[in-house]
Amino acid sequence: MQLINQTVGPLNSYSRCFFGLWFLAMMASVGWRNADGPSYKAQMDEWHQNRVNSLKSETGWLNLAGLFWLDNGKNSLGLGPDFDVPFPVAKAPADLGAFYLDKGEVRFLPNTGATVSAAGKPVTEPLVVFSPNTKPTVLEHGSLRWFIIKRGDKYGVRLRDLDSPYLKEFQTIDRYPIDESWKLKARLEAPTTPRTISIIDVLGIVSQQPLAGTLIFERAGKTYRLDAVGEGEKLFILFGDQTNTHETYGSGRFLYADRPVAGSASAERNMVILDFNQAINPPCAFTPYATCPIPPKQNKLALVVNAGEKRYGDH
Repeated sequence: MQLINQTVGPLNSYSRCFFGLWFLAMMASVGWRNADGPSYKAQMDEWHQNRVNSLKSETGWLNLAGLFWLDNGKNSLGLGPDFDVPFPVAKAPADLGAFYLDKGEVRFLPNTGATVSAAGKPVTEPLVVFSPNTKPTVLEHGSLRWFIIKRGDKYGVRLRDLDSPYLKEFQTIDRYPIDESWKLKARLEAPTTPRTISIIDVLGIVSQQPLAGTLIFERAGKTYRLDAVGEGEKLFILFGDQTNTHETYGSGRFLYADRPVAGSASAERNMVILDFNQAINPPCAFTPYATCPIPPKQNKLALVVNAGEKRYGDH
């Protein structure tokens, strides 16, 4: 699954916009220390601080200020309800310009006198800001940033405000006490033939995603299974558990894990570390403008996972 490719497929685009390269870089930056390094608690505290910093960054989820779906053809852009894309932020000019959606390509034409830039350069003529095989262009005006996302056959404008109240109000994320017993070994059972699993998002869009394998682990003498998707050396797990109704985010949480190391001894070849202390809220916990995937029914555990992040906010 192209978790890092924002331009291909519904869930694939989540990963870049949802988790993006910032999250994978964060995971890699922490890693596992040797016995002479910091304690496990210190590692998890550092991991958590990196997580907080990523949410507060310019590409984090806390500064989202709007999500607007485009129609084919012209879509006017400006402040207020008179526009097809009605930016709600008072610092936006009355008329910024227009987007033109045609056959999967989106062009932006600025209004005369509108100060819109891309990559630090003023936009003064029509500019392709989204096409199927290129990275979306980020447009800027003051503290505002916006770009095109694709969900199924829908194209939308995602707006960021670097002065967002969500960002200013954020302090930290509550989490369960760090408990190393939730750092579990799991066996990755790869499918014998290529398979996909159905993933639905909060918009109701269903996508078929390649199954990387099923993770099988034990807790308190019972065996549990979780389907995983992923790319490269990472596995991505959408899961629910018995804490979702009262302590953690209602629809479930996300977890990343490293794939088994290639060339390792046969006994360890299919082993994966699942550290539920790193279970995180989906972006929808932090903003109403995210389009989160929901754990498939087979990933809803009959287990109380009192580890990782607790519920944040009311989104």
